[in-house]
Amino acid sequence: MLFFVQYSYSTIRSELSAQVVASTKSTVAQINSNLENKLDIYTKLSATLYLDSTMRAYLTNDYSKDPSLFVDAYKYINNTFVNMLTTNPDIDSMTIFINNDTLPTDGMYIKSMDEKFRSSLAYKSLSGSYGEVRFITSPSEPDKPPMFTLSRLLNISSMNNPYGVLTINILESDIFRLMEKESSDKTVLILNEDGIVMSSRDKSLLNKRIDLPVPFPTEQSGQFDSAYNGKKVLVVYNTTTYGWKSVSLIPYSSFLAKASLTAKRILTYALISFVLMALLIYITARLFTKRMETLVGMIRSIEKEDFDLQDIRSLGRDEIGQIGNALRRMGQRLSKLISDVYMKEIDKREAELNVLQAQINPHFLYNSLASISSLAIRNEDPRMNKMVTDLAKFYRISLNKGKNTLSIHEEIQLTRYYVSIQQVRFDKLLRVHYDIDESVLPCLISKLTLQPFVENCINHAIWDHEHGINIVIRAYREGQDILLQVIDDGMGMRMAGGTDLPQSEDNLSGYGVRNVDNRIKLLFGESYGVSIFSRLGIGTSVTVRIPGK
Repeated sequence: MLFFVQYSYSTIRSELSAQVVASTKSTVAQINSNLENKLDIYTKLSATLYLDSTMRAYLTNDYSKDPSLFVDAYKYINNTFVNMLTTNPDIDSMTIFINNDTLPTDGMYIKSMDEKFRSSLAYKSLSGSYGEVRFITSPSEPDKPPMFTLSRLLNISSMNNPYGVLTINILESDIFRLMEKESSDKTVLILNEDGIVMSSRDKSLLNKRIDLPVPFPTEQSGQFDSAYNGKKVLVVYNTTTYGWKSVSLIPYSSFLAKASLTAKRILTYALISFVLMALLIYITARLFTKRMETLVGMIRSIEKEDFDLQDIRSLGRDEIGQIGNALRRMGQRLSKLISDVYMKEIDKREAELNVLQAQINPHFLYNSLASISSLAIRNEDPRMNKMVTDLAKFYRISLNKGKNTLSIHEEIQLTRYYVSIQQVRFDKLLRVHYDIDESVLPCLISKLTLQPFVENCINHAIWDHEHGINIVIRAYREGQDILLQVIDDGMGMRMAGGTDLPQSEDNLSGYGVRNVDNRIKLLFGESYGVSIFSRLGIGTSVTVRIPGK
């Protein structure tokens, strides 16, 4: 649309310029023709006086011998001048300046060629004219309007010593009438061969040189672009046979105003159309992007596991609407599938934890009760009271109100109570040492993590009933994790390789060790759990890795 505006403006400008040039050329040519006719009339009129031998005789006669003769001279001069002025009403005045001191001057038609006249522009313009006419324009004075003056030397008998100078004064306004109608919206000038302004609407320009940045071409007529009074103008000119030029200066702003107005209107319509187009594009794009945002919102809801998409409005029947409907159906199916799988997984894990817990607690209970029963059968012993007390404390911590986790501090206490119960049975054969980093005590751990490994040491690692066994229980940090270790110097066992748990559980205390590892992995993830290192005849080291938070 902007290209269309530019193209329209350029086309209209070219057409208007061509029309203005053609019209102005015609006008300037007509002004030139009228001017030539005027100048021809004045030139022929001056030639009549120039060739009048009687006039020459009267003006050159010596009246000192017979002064009465000048009366006849003035009768002829007055009669001739009056006839010329009557037949040429546009002539303001006619005067002959003479060098004949014997002829009295009348101050109107005949004047003396004194120093004042010799210093005038009319006289100076005759230098080198040799009887040819010269034209000058005098600017207005306080008591005189601007004049257009024809000057001519009267020198038929002697080229070097003229007997007089003829001046014909015409009002400059009579010359300006030739172009007055055309100068209303443009500047029309008449320039002589030297570029001096001879006629213009602006009388202050008379007898001044008009300087244009671009000189006139050598052709007799034509046009060119220039600048005048700070405006870009089109200059159209035509040259007369006298060397004068009729010049028309047309500001581009004057004849391109309509083109500019048309271009502004077109540009206004274009801008209105552009605004409407932008508004329609925005509305259309907004409707589209709004649905896309809704679609993206549905996808993000699914990403956040929010599958309830039924409240979202319909997105239509096109491709976006079809995708939206597909996402709704997919959300429903994912919600149902995840709900089913999640609930089953929760039930499964709860069942596994309950089973594992059930497998551990009764096992220890049976062993403890067996020990108490054994002591009771033998004899009454004060140690029984301590053993039962430790057992009660042990169960109070292990039950933990049904929770599956407790702090490492509570787990160490639980282990201490278990060891205390077992020391009643094994006496000095069981020696347990603790190396605990107190910073790990508040951290959570799966309940009954250490007890199964201590139980394995007691049940499977003692091979010398005289020397017994040493057990070290450690708890410390390693990087972001916490390590719990149960180390014994018992009989050890053969390992298949590495530190993984043995595949066979026959060598372990029932379900204990494997259950601990499973529970840790269920609670904290697959990267955590139990690892065992053992060497036959040297001992066994069990390491439990849990997160350090």
